Amino acid sequence: MSYNLNTENVGQLVNGKTILITGGTGSFGNKMVEILFKNFTPNKVIIFSRDEFKQSEMMKRFPESKYNIRYFLGDIRDRSRLDFAFRHVDVIFHAAALKQVPALEYNPFEAVKTNILGTQNVIEAAIQCNVEKVICVSTDKSVNPVNLYGATKLCFEKLVIAGNAMSGGTTKFSVLRYGNVFGSRGSVIPLFLEQSKKGVLTVTDKRMTRFTITLESAINFVLNCAGGMIGGEIFVPKLKSYNILQVANIIGKNCEVKITGIRPGEKIHELMISDSESYLTIDHNDKYVVLQSTLDGVHKKKYTDVYGDKMCADNWSYSSGKNDLINDNDLRNLVNNWI
Repeated sequence: MSYNLNTENVGQLVNGKTILITGGTGSFGNKMVEILFKNFTPNKVIIFSRDEFKQSEMMKRFPESKYNIRYFLGDIRDRSRLDFAFRHVDVIFHAAALKQVPALEYNPFEAVKTNILGTQNVIEAAIQCNVEKVICVSTDKSVNPVNLYGATKLCFEKLVIAGNAMSGGTTKFSVLRYGNVFGSRGSVIPLFLEQSKKGVLTVTDKRMTRFTITLESAINFVLNCAGGMIGGEIFVPKLKSYNILQVANIIGKNCEVKITGIRPGEKIHELMISDSESYLTIDHNDKYVVLQSTLDGVHKKKYTDVYGDKMCADNWSYSSGKNDLINDNDLRNLVNNWI
């Protein structure tokens, strides 16, 4: 599914507001800034990240002389730096993370420091600075995780949702959980395009499937959900999946396919909602909304009043392996548009 921007709801969220994006020099932050300044009038956008080179590159595209944007060097592991950066901020999009699965299998302590302890710092600093809303970007790998990255993102989600109780409702926290961003850095699309020049594509397992969403749709989905969030929800988009051999055949039709075996921490299929979460999940229009397991009937009603009471079936799961596959023509168009 492709997501279009709800400019009215999102406008109420960001117009005249100070927005901060952690990990803002990545593909998420660059596209978010592009969409914000193209469609809205934020008071200021702050890019918070630890990579001064990427900041200097982003400054060429979004110079402070032309945009109401500021670049703030810092690391979410540093709580005092966050306290300083979050002053007078209205809305935070928390996208900073270590996320390369194989690297984190061999560097687990670093993943914990950034994805878990860093997120705790973001939550505490946001509450301390009276930020209105914090929207945190998660991943399908957090569901029934089998790798260290997914396990840290499971903790990440639990911490973010608990932030609502910690703040007493003054700062609202929600999670956006979605699948692979099509053509993102380190993904299979740029890899296959490069390998196709030599005539051999490497596939870890021919059964492998993944959810997919374009970067623009992902940002639109995040902004739309943030515009109407209550606080405490996990938002999940309705997406189609692709099979890895589909992609290989479209990019390298006449190439040899070499099976290399599953990498450390890799799944055959991804889950976005597990069967143990299904009874907590509302099927609402173009998305699913996963509620907290600790809600009683009274508190659950404030969510069902907004999102309806169409609960998913018990023991249902949202798996890329059981999901509808994108058709070849649509997948080919995605590849060509990305190129």
